[in-house]
Amino acid sequence: MSLLIGNNLVVSMHYKLTDNSGNLLDSSEGGDPLTYLHGAGNIIPGLESALTGKVAGDSVQATVAPQDAYGESRPEMIQVVPRSAFQGVEEIEPGMSFQAQGQDGAVQRITVTAVDGENITVDGNHPLAGVELNFDVEIVTVREATEEELSHGHVHG
Repeated sequence: MSLLIGNNLVVSMHYKLTDNSGNLLDSSEGGDPLTYLHGAGNIIPGLESALTGKVAGDSVQATVAPQDAYGESRPEMIQVVPRSAFQGVEEIEPGMSFQAQGQDGAVQRITVTAVDGENITVDGNHPLAGVELNFDVEIVTVREATEEELSHGHVHG
C-alpha cells in the first residue's frame, strides 16, 4: 500500500519551478530528486500543503502565493548604504549578493540592486519575495523517516 504524504515522512520529488511569465526559476531536471522531511518546515508551506495526501507516482501542479512561499517584498528591507560598507570589495555591480549582519546580529543575504557613485542600493528581501510560484512536481518516493531524521528535523543521506 502506498504511503500518503503527511508529517514525518520522507518525500523525494522532481520539480520545475516557474514564475507567472513562464521563466524557469529552478529545476531538479538532470539531477537527483529533492528529498525532504514533510512537516518539518524544510520546504515552503504552500508547496508542502499541496503535496499532503499525495502518493509516489503522482504529478502535482501547484501555484503558491507569496504569503505561502517567501513572503511579500518588504520596502523596509531595501536601503541605500555607503560604498564604504563594502570594505575590500573593488567592483560592486547590480546583481551581486553579499552576507550582511543585521541590527539584531543575524546574518542575512543582501543583493545589490543599484550603484550610484558612493551610494549602493541593497535589497534584503528573499529574491523570490512577492513572486507567485508555479510548481510542476513528480513524486518519486515516500517513506518513513528514521528516528535520527525525526530528531534532527531533516533527511540524512
